[in-house]
Amino acid sequence: MAAADFVKEWFDTDVLQAAVAARGIFGTSMGVWSAGSTAVLLLAAASDPVPGGTSVTAIGGPGAVTRAMAEAAREAGADIRTSAEVVRILVKDGRATGVALADGTELAARVVVSSADPRRTFLRLVDPMDLDPGFLTRVRNYRAPGTVAKINVALRRLPAFRAVSGDPLVMLRGRVHIGPTLDYLEQAHDASKYGEISAAPYLDVSFPSLADPSSAPAGRHVMSVYMQYAPFQLRDGRTWQTHREVLADVVFLTLEQCAPGISGLVEHRQVITPADLESAYGLTGGHIFHGELALDQLFTMRPTLGWAQYRSPLANLFLCGSGTHPGHGLTGGSGRNAAREILKTAPTG
Repeated sequence: MAAADFVKEWFDTDVLQAAVAARGIFGTSMGVWSAGSTAVLLLAAASDPVPGGTSVTAIGGPGAVTRAMAEAAREAGADIRTSAEVVRILVKDGRATGVALADGTELAARVVVSSADPRRTFLRLVDPMDLDPGFLTRVRNYRAPGTVAKINVALRRLPAFRAVSGDPLVMLRGRVHIGPTLDYLEQAHDASKYGEISAAPYLDVSFPSLADPSSAPAGRHVMSVYMQYAPFQLRDGRTWQTHREVLADVVFLTLEQCAPGISGLVEHRQVITPADLESAYGLTGGHIFHGELALDQLFTMRPTLGWAQYRSPLANLFLCGSGTHPGHGLTGGSGRNAAREILKTAPTG
């Protein structure tokens, strides 16, 4: 069922329909009229019942979360290495035995747990000779077409949105949805099907500095913008290297219609394209959820049918990233479920 059909059964107002339906397409390559988008909407609602989705900002930024996790892990006895790229998962007799690092170091392990996406894990880190050809075919068919771009912006002050009549320090603490109707969202999606950047994109905007003043100097603010649709593969051989600023200009033209004068408040902007998400962050296809959230890649079929319990065909190799169930957002669900599975099946001692 399409998310557009679902919300039309429950809501009459155009903007409310669009705001709720958008949760069924965020981070995906689907439009609101795409079959199966309701499943994504309901999956998102299961982890966060707020109709439009909750805006959460960590005090100190995302790094504060990872630092807290690292501290807890060290207290439990973990040894953490950073800037230590894994280039190969070591396998012997059908079992993962450790990892090889880019500097040539090999680390032996009773259990190897990968938070990389399934395609990167099995097609780049594991020797294909160690995997069944049928399983490899399934992994190669696992779809990860990224369509999300991210823009981080430093602002001189908060912008004035036409739709905001109250105190912006209060009214802008949540998420700003730019996508007024279902047709608007679907038209934004249409462009991406042909390798084009959406001329009137769907935007999800927030101002982290309102919840965390330490993220910007006094009186100034930072703005976070998720933009759809920005296809990983542009048509006619065009590259994101040459179209990075084109995308940013499209985003600000759209923002200007809702918050006149916002472009003049910009002190700096960082544009992260789907290509950047792959090259800098290791997300195959630039997909922020490690793979498309489609009915044939959800629940017992994530990442593939027969391997949805965080295990892999190689003994002692487990997956714990968004390429496993539940597969979206920063819920921690995949990691928690993987840890429980590891404790049940992995050797101890």
